[in-house]
Amino acid sequence: MIKTRIQRPVFLSIILLVLLASCTKKELRNGIPNFSWIEEVGAKRFPTQDHTPISVNDFGAVADTSIISTQAIQAAIDACAAQGGGKVVFEAGDYCSGSIFLKSGVQLHLDEGVRLFGSQNLTDYPLMPTRVAGIEMEWPAGLITAVNQENVALTGSGEIWGQGKVFWDSYWKLRQEYDVQQLRWITDYDCMRPRMVLIQDCTHATILGNKFFEAGFWTIHILYSSQVTIDGVFIDNNNAGRGPSTDGIDIDSSNRILVQNCDISCNDDNICLKAGRDADGLRVNRPTEFVIIRNSIARHGDGLFTCGSETSGGIRNVLCYDMKAIETEIGLRFKSALNRGGIVENIWIANVEMIDLRDAFQINLNWNPNYSYTQLPESFEGKSIPKHWQVLLEPVSPEEGLPQIRNIYFTDIVARNCKVGMVCEGVEQSPIRDFHFTNVFVHAQRPGRMYWAQDWTTNNVTFEFENSAAMDIQNSQNAQL
Repeated sequence: MIKTRIQRPVFLSIILLVLLASCTKKELRNGIPNFSWIEEVGAKRFPTQDHTPISVNDFGAVADTSIISTQAIQAAIDACAAQGGGKVVFEAGDYCSGSIFLKSGVQLHLDEGVRLFGSQNLTDYPLMPTRVAGIEMEWPAGLITAVNQENVALTGSGEIWGQGKVFWDSYWKLRQEYDVQQLRWITDYDCMRPRMVLIQDCTHATILGNKFFEAGFWTIHILYSSQVTIDGVFIDNNNAGRGPSTDGIDIDSSNRILVQNCDISCNDDNICLKAGRDADGLRVNRPTEFVIIRNSIARHGDGLFTCGSETSGGIRNVLCYDMKAIETEIGLRFKSALNRGGIVENIWIANVEMIDLRDAFQINLNWNPNYSYTQLPESFEGKSIPKHWQVLLEPVSPEEGLPQIRNIYFTDIVARNCKVGMVCEGVEQSPIRDFHFTNVFVHAQRPGRMYWAQDWTTNNVTFEFENSAAMDIQNSQNAQL
């Protein structure tokens, strides 16, 4: 686990100097960037410690994974909230539960020696209105869920196990059936799987020091929330194999978020910023903004730092620094689709080390067409289809659907022993604009490609390749590495 070594005032001075150094003179004259928001991120309130902790065991929870203790754990949380807040604790041992719901003012604490296992029965996770993979729909609640709450916390050095393999297997079974029916685009929505933690429509929420294993779906989902801190969590979703869509941390149409000191191994994006998908995401139109991500490690997974592919509401004003990727598929990643819309802009990434990756940089505006673009097969024409199918099939005009990625800054980036240095695929109507590279070194087997890029700047940048091939650059203006 990475630990923060720099005191906050010193950090602010250093990071501002680094980022300002990478700005162009024109941007400085125009007063850009504005970092006044960086002191505002993260939870500013924490549940009271004035009351005696409440034990779930006093309400009937049993340290026996053959017994579902959902009702007992929930009763302890409710009693804690009724007294005005405080801490809920467990005696050492292994427990099993379905969805439990945090209440305002409550800290759910799992100490060393406590393991909470999620039920493998989907009916133990009640359906609720939420957003998943970019659209609003009914979906199972998370194992630990907070909705419309304030000042909540999940803490401790204990372990939380999703027991996700049963849900992974159900996905692959459905995927096999759906692929032959040309329904790849809806598989992820029809195969419902529980998230491990869902923080939805909350303010001042803290997730501190927990260890998560084998999520059935996304591990930590921060949705429509503000003032959230995720600090010192360990995630390993690959113990029982490599489950589909087991993202590490997803920040979704939320603001003033702090993620730090995390260690993540998963089978999809390690840390991902999202803001809605297609027509439904454009309707909701809520950005992800004012986010700091720092001092964290990505191991197995698809992206140390990812923006998208759900970009409809926009992603902006993000600082990401002091990061490391080890054997991650992709390092710094931006992805969207041509029916998604939204603007990704003003992203600052500094002091990143990447080792043994596939792609050091990947930018793609036409990502994963079989998943991103929806079309109802002829065999379903005239038949009744579920509401969420209708939502995904709602057309988006070419003007609304065109995403933009611009004003991205990379400073002090080192990538070693990668397979591909750069994959950049913009489109004619929306080139990848205003990317700025300062003090960047990349060593890769192959250079990669750059299509439809415009107005990139470089300062002390080296891309070193094992073969003599040049980077494939097409339809780009004032942009090369």
